[in-house]
Amino acid sequence: MAVLSLHTSPLMLPGNGDAGGMNVYVRELCSALAQTGVDTSVFVRRHDATETVVEVAPGFRVVHVRAGPPDLPKEALPAVVEEFTEGVKHWMQRHPVDVLHANYWLSGVAGHRLKHDLELPLVSTFHTLARVKAETGDPEPQRRSNAEAEVIACSDVITANSVTEVQQLARLYGADPKRIDVVAPGIDGAIFSPGPRRSARDALGIEGGPLLLFVGRIQPLKGLDVAVETLAGLVARRHDAQLLVVGGASGPQGRRELQRFEESVERHGLRDRVRTAPPQPHHLLSTYYRAADVCLVPSRSESFGLVALEAAACGVPVVASDVGGLTTLVDHGRSGFRVGGRDPVGYIDAVSAILDDPRLAESMARRGAETAARYSWSATALRLRRIFAGLSSRVLLDCTV
Repeated sequence: MAVLSLHTSPLMLPGNGDAGGMNVYVRELCSALAQTGVDTSVFVRRHDATETVVEVAPGFRVVHVRAGPPDLPKEALPAVVEEFTEGVKHWMQRHPVDVLHANYWLSGVAGHRLKHDLELPLVSTFHTLARVKAETGDPEPQRRSNAEAEVIACSDVITANSVTEVQQLARLYGADPKRIDVVAPGIDGAIFSPGPRRSARDALGIEGGPLLLFVGRIQPLKGLDVAVETLAGLVARRHDAQLLVVGGASGPQGRRELQRFEESVERHGLRDRVRTAPPQPHHLLSTYYRAADVCLVPSRSESFGLVALEAAACGVPVVASDVGGLTTLVDHGRSGFRVGGRDPVGYIDAVSAILDDPRLAESMARRGAETAARYSWSATALRLRRIFAGLSSRVLLDCTV
């Protein structure tokens, strides 16, 4: 299998720059696929002096393809898609593969071309969609929307993270539901599991009252401003409440969003109530989850919501926006609360309900962990492997390139 991940590498630390949930998805999925016997090469754009091929595990390697200057920003990547595609094609002509799996729209454009040039089946996973983001106030360039529509129209299989994403693909892009398969991401249950809160706080050097947690890239889409406003409203009821933010600035608006966050903390007089931590190695995040009383996921849009699932797996109630995959992951009133709209009052009331009722908090923690236990990378890999196997008996979908 050839996995296309042009704009970000599974070797990068999530939470830094453009690295996020997709990095975790590609790394964990390919590791799990390799364990099932699927030989997997992940193609990424060379962004530093890393050697051309990095063997991550038996049957799982990352291939770095030269395409533009190493420090090219994400918004300039469309200009190098053709060069990236040629580099991948050259590699695959020497190392044949059976199926293409494109992740994100840029890789989808490359995959579309390679599908026709090499007569290979194309599986596409978008992770985020331009037309969905536009509906929630985060417009993307029209060329992205058009490119996604073209890739969707010619993908032999489209994988969606949730039923909600299936509906979005059909409604906004006219995708044929018969060609869409729900393949939800998973978690590593050996890492993300319930544990004592006191021990986690001691490990992080955290003392004091109730702790709210925000994990993610600092950019408008992720809603850190709502998390700060939630804390500001909460301290009027619980003066010892605090917020821990784990992540770094991301994207062209990242630095400005980080500045807005810092200004908001100052404006509300929350300097002593807010802690920050840089992006962490993925396996260390479980300690941060376990230290929290509530995990906030106030994203404007979210195709899945891996943070919410990981937090639930660690026995932490989640208060999240009522969008995308979060509508599936957060069982409203049972494992956490979903909040419609962007008004912080809804988040304040939801968090207060959890903090004020220890029995409710305990029940939500238990039910969230039970739900999360149903998601595993091995199950995701087996589901995708069955899809790949089924492609061998299909006539490839044709289109006008």
